[in-house]
Amino acid sequence: MPPPRNANFAWVQHFIHHLAPHGIAGFVLSNGSMSSAQSGEGDMRKKIVEADLVDCMVALPGQLFYGTAIPASLWFLVKEKSGRSTRGGAQLRDRRGETLFINARDLGSLVDRTHRELSDADRNLITRTYHSWRGQPEAGEYADVPGFCRSVRIDEIRINDHVLAPGRYVGAAPNSESGDLESRVNTLRNTLQSQLDESDRLAKNVRDMLARL
Repeated sequence: MPPPRNANFAWVQHFIHHLAPHGIAGFVLSNGSMSSAQSGEGDMRKKIVEADLVDCMVALPGQLFYGTAIPASLWFLVKEKSGRSTRGGAQLRDRRGETLFINARDLGSLVDRTHRELSDADRNLITRTYHSWRGQPEAGEYADVPGFCRSVRIDEIRINDHVLAPGRYVGAAPNSESGDLESRVNTLRNTLQSQLDESDRLAKNVRDMLARL
């Protein structure tokens, strides 16, 4: 049972209960939800992990929200990880026993002294990373990026007491230099933006051709 003074895991269990067999639940929670062991929260998180419901965890930078400057996290939960086709026909990779961790805390830029925003390229980088890990063909091939993203087996999460903080798993960038991580992320971001621009150009060509038929 969730503790009376904190409804985080009451909401999480509510989402799980109503989740469709091939559905996905995505929501924002405070970072404490990823590691707290108070009031039975650690036991509830353990059961969610052991049920293999956690598909992806994303650590966000601070100062994104106008109501608070603290960083938060994105949770993505699913009931079906086998890769079987959904009703829409999508064939995903078999991800049973795996969870993707993304550390996006270095993304975004300050728009004033107190607020940070994620650019379209930042959001697309996170999205494409998750989609490629799931096995969506249009997202390209997935690869771990030290300091940014890593696919982790459930055995390793058990060793870490079922803590779901991405920083625990993605490691440090090569040479432990944040500047190197920023360079790698910027390279990925620029590559993704070029691909998106090319995709838009090709889509426009297709629309023009269809209009002439």
